[in-house]
Amino acid sequence: MNCKVTVLVAVYNMAHFLPKCLDSLIGQTVRDIQIVCVDDGSSDESLQLLSAYQEKDNRIEVIHLNRNRGLAYARNLGLQRAKGQYVCMLDADDWYAPDAFEQCVNVFENNPSTDCVLFKCMLVYQQEDGLRYELQPSKDFVVLSGQEACMLSLDWQIHGIYMVRTEIHKRYPYDDSARLYSDENTTRLHYAVSREVRQCQGTYFYLQHSGSNTHKLTSVRQFDRLIAKESLLRELVPLMPAKEMEIKQTITLQLWLILVDCYMIYHCYHRTFSPADLRHAKSELHRVWSAVDRRLLTSPKVRKFGYRPMPSWPLFRLQEWLYFTLRGFLHKNI
Repeated sequence: MNCKVTVLVAVYNMAHFLPKCLDSLIGQTVRDIQIVCVDDGSSDESLQLLSAYQEKDNRIEVIHLNRNRGLAYARNLGLQRAKGQYVCMLDADDWYAPDAFEQCVNVFENNPSTDCVLFKCMLVYQQEDGLRYELQPSKDFVVLSGQEACMLSLDWQIHGIYMVRTEIHKRYPYDDSARLYSDENTTRLHYAVSREVRQCQGTYFYLQHSGSNTHKLTSVRQFDRLIAKESLLRELVPLMPAKEMEIKQTITLQLWLILVDCYMIYHCYHRTFSPADLRHAKSELHRVWSAVDRRLLTSPKVRKFGYRPMPSWPLFRLQEWLYFTLRGFLHKNI
């Protein structure tokens, strides 16, 4: 390791936001940093902007991909170059407060057993009269064991914006099992293998806007959530055998609720899907419905109409058609 912090920035068509993002990095009060930017096949001016910033600041390294490979793939490529003692990430439309890294590194250096440090996360909303800032709700704590943090992160009682020791991150790189959402699984794995998890007062500003891939609710990419959740279940259980049943019950319920959400997307927007996307959506819905261990679905949530597992696939499809058709009818007539 030859610097204090490596920050990974994956970029895909973010030219409008990049200057604020990069300015927040080169303006950090901790100067001993490495900024690895991966242009994930952008078709706008993102690469040109990255190159211009690289010329001005030799701490910036730029990797260019000829085609879009997805967030986790891009970040992992950057992670391979990490030279810092600690690693964090920054989305290309977000930014850090000037002292964010300093606050985080201080917690690490004052607590040698700490392996992950959470930033304070400020949600930023674009409005006609400017930006509105709102602190993301998160459980308040001083220190947690890694496994405690992992369990709290399963339903995001604590968020996943943090800095981690580089040796842990390289042992558990970003999960790239799906184009979207699976990278979040890595947070849970990092927490699970950490000795201690703490918080700092350094702020990450998280921009909320409709252009984000994860906010495109009508996209078939939402079905990636199914693959990502299955991947999390496979990866996490071996790391926390004492919590196996609790993990299985929690993640299986989440997978089931995502399945119903995805069926809603299919029901409402399937006419806008390409033939290939339509085949993919139908196949994923049936595959996941068949794969879910219904014995783990003990929550009262699955007793409600629209969420019941049903004894056969045709009956489940009929339930979903009735449920979402009725919801649509009632909404239109309110």
